[in-house]
Amino acid sequence: MSEPTTAPVAPGTSRAGGGGPLQPVILGADIGVYALARSFHEAYGVRSVVVAGAALGPVAHSRIVDHEIVADGHDPRQLVDRLLEVARRLPDRRLLLMANSDWLVRVVVQHRAELEPFYVVPFLTAELLDQISDKASFAEICDRLDISVPRTIVQDFTAAAEPGWAPAPVDLDYPLIAKAASSADYQDVEFEGKKKVFEIATPDELTWLWSALRSAGFRGRFVVQELVPGDDTQMRSITAYVDTRGEITLLCSAHVLLEEHTPSGLGNPAAMITYRDDAMLDQARRFLSATGYRGFANFDVKVDPRTGLFRFFEVNPRIGRNNYYVTAAGSNPMRFVVADHVEGAAVEPVVVDREILYSIVPFRLLLRYVRDPQLAARVRRLVRARATAHPLAYGKDLSPRRRAYVWAAKLNQVRKFRRYYPEVTSTGF
Repeated sequence: MSEPTTAPVAPGTSRAGGGGPLQPVILGADIGVYALARSFHEAYGVRSVVVAGAALGPVAHSRIVDHEIVADGHDPRQLVDRLLEVARRLPDRRLLLMANSDWLVRVVVQHRAELEPFYVVPFLTAELLDQISDKASFAEICDRLDISVPRTIVQDFTAAAEPGWAPAPVDLDYPLIAKAASSADYQDVEFEGKKKVFEIATPDELTWLWSALRSAGFRGRFVVQELVPGDDTQMRSITAYVDTRGEITLLCSAHVLLEEHTPSGLGNPAAMITYRDDAMLDQARRFLSATGYRGFANFDVKVDPRTGLFRFFEVNPRIGRNNYYVTAAGSNPMRFVVADHVEGAAVEPVVVDREILYSIVPFRLLLRYVRDPQLAARVRRLVRARATAHPLAYGKDLSPRRRAYVWAAKLNQVRKFRRYYPEVTSTGF
């Protein structure tokens, strides 16, 4: 197990939050939130308070979660007010606030002044959040740091309500990838055919997308990028933690085997094998150090089969939906943030090198999509060795209702892939 080794913090270093026992408080209710609650429970034996609009399946009927339900889980004011109410009810706890979606991170950061007197808020500044969570700005930073990114063109919809507005021309070869520069700006935009990521095959399809976004009232920025070839197995994931001193204390990388393919979940890893790739991790280090990053970060990377280069797609300003792969590989990320922000302890840096298979899909389904014989052999070897992990399958939280939900969630993955991605494609779309 690669748990952090702590050393006494320098005298006079301040630590936010109140005193008393640790109390995690998490915004959201998806599988990534449950993974955080599980990691806290594994590390410290504590139940997490989950604040959301509903007790969705991943966190429902759990013994390690206490629910705080608000009327509208998409209303920042309701969420912040409930967080303040929780803090008033628990004055004797050290409250550590976590969030695991871009828009919820933004809610926390925008209301930091209200929350920080009561909570440890382990997120980056609003200024840096604006800079790095925008995919267009991210690409510009990477260019300056000699980190390879796909060719990117930005379409700005700020003035799209004006009668004479017209989209800028796009001089990239088709097919293309199109996605919101900031997922927070896209969160509440609704139109028929909405997807997280669009594959654009023709100019007519791009014209339709621009029209749909404009009509739906989108006023942020969309990025159009060259499509990097290769199926899901060309993707990589990096999770990092940068402490309050600016030290990168945790790095873990994984080889993606299969991604989700539903319109709202496209691009989220569904199965990965952890491994260590120092050449790729060095580029993540360069980015984190140059930007003055703090807190958790999750990078999406693709290996370009034409050149072998790592093409960095984006950095998420949070630990990531699929964070449990790090805990399963032996380095529970919650220990790093607690040591840093709650205990005020310096931590010896850890680079994870243990190999495990993380999968939220049944193994037989996974092997249908892994066409590389060597990768398939690695999957089978890890399954035989029981070096596998599913974030929802927690032995200490498997009541009959939870067992039924985990079984149903796996079955639902079979249905989703049958509907949205019945066969492997050369691009992953």
